[in-house]
Amino acid sequence: MAEGVTRCEVLVVGAGPGGGAAALHSARAGLNVLLIEDHPEIGTPVHCGECISDLAVSNLNLELPDEVISKRVDGIRVVFPDGTDTKLSEPGYVLEKHLFERWIANEAENAGAKLQLSHKLTGVERIEVDGKFTEWHCTGKGDLFPIRAQIIIDASGVAGVCSKLLDLNPRPKVIAGMQYEVLDVPTDGYLDFYIWPEYAKKGYLWMIPKCDGRANIGLVTEDRKGAVKDLEAFIENTHFSELGKQNPPWRESSDKIRGFGGTIPISGPHENTHADGLMLIGDAAGFTSPLFEGGSHLALKSAIFAAETAAIAISSGDISAASLSAYPRLWKAEFPPYGKILKGKNALYNLTDDEMSIMGRCFPKEMSDMGISGKTMIGLRLAIRRPSLYFKKIIPAMLAFGYSRAKYYGW
Repeated sequence: MAEGVTRCEVLVVGAGPGGGAAALHSARAGLNVLLIEDHPEIGTPVHCGECISDLAVSNLNLELPDEVISKRVDGIRVVFPDGTDTKLSEPGYVLEKHLFERWIANEAENAGAKLQLSHKLTGVERIEVDGKFTEWHCTGKGDLFPIRAQIIIDASGVAGVCSKLLDLNPRPKVIAGMQYEVLDVPTDGYLDFYIWPEYAKKGYLWMIPKCDGRANIGLVTEDRKGAVKDLEAFIENTHFSELGKQNPPWRESSDKIRGFGGTIPISGPHENTHADGLMLIGDAAGFTSPLFEGGSHLALKSAIFAAETAAIAISSGDISAASLSAYPRLWKAEFPPYGKILKGKNALYNLTDDEMSIMGRCFPKEMSDMGISGKTMIGLRLAIRRPSLYFKKIIPAMLAFGYSRAKYYGW
């Protein structure tokens, strides 16, 4: 062992939900795991709306502790420009996301993983013996560097640290997300998503209720420079205008009240999600639901796939790209049809406000149990009200809503 070098079998980069889960499942598989996070604490700042569905919780075999749950919710309501709305009733939770991420990291530590904060990966170098890849030599900022690891699981989010360092994938197209925590927000237990291009260009807005009358009110938009201005205009011009704002619980209450958020990849999965001794998960792999940009379910599931693949590869003594190719096979077999959803999303954003509203009026008020007959009825309504919309690829746009359900990893 080289003097001053930290060694592990699996190095997980980033302690968000995907990274924490990757460390947890790798440790449970008996691997020597090091989880590093470049921030001085886990879970802050919060970058997302903080939702997860019952189906996701079941799929991931999670037992959420009460302290990470903010509110039980009944499903999603989509509101179109003219106020028409449709519901998708599928229950789930709104989380206190910073507590959720800390809980997963703590579970990983309890399973045997080592956690190190304020550690930033800045360089990786291949180590080979007789022409065969054996491990990574990792450099960076933090006392444990340099680190030698057989496998790196990159959970660094949209930053995509390993893709950047190794020139593995081009930078993804991103969308800006921003939200405020607002007080005394009325709710009937649904997550409200507003497809209102007036305020969110090629994006949408949301009201996500939390406990004690709090709610996240935010937007995602391709107009990154105008995100804050557009969000404030939406709040000012709607029934939220008289409601107060506050800083979220993870921020000092004495700080100036301001929004929080980040950027989200929207290009779909990267072409390369693995290489010798490397797997990308979550946002680092481009795994976000293309229409409403949900990412937690995908991050957590890809973490499970990566940990399973790492355990088998290390036990076999073969950590080459060929051995780790089991990982993309796993996620491709289960994750949503990204091509179809992206096609529908692009068609949706080519519609005018009026055309979007006509589409909304063709949907039933409840979409959760819509079968073949329901889809046929939508087609008939559309043919009567605006048959010309068929030429604007409205069917793919409508299908994209269906593919955003929880069973397709929508949330």
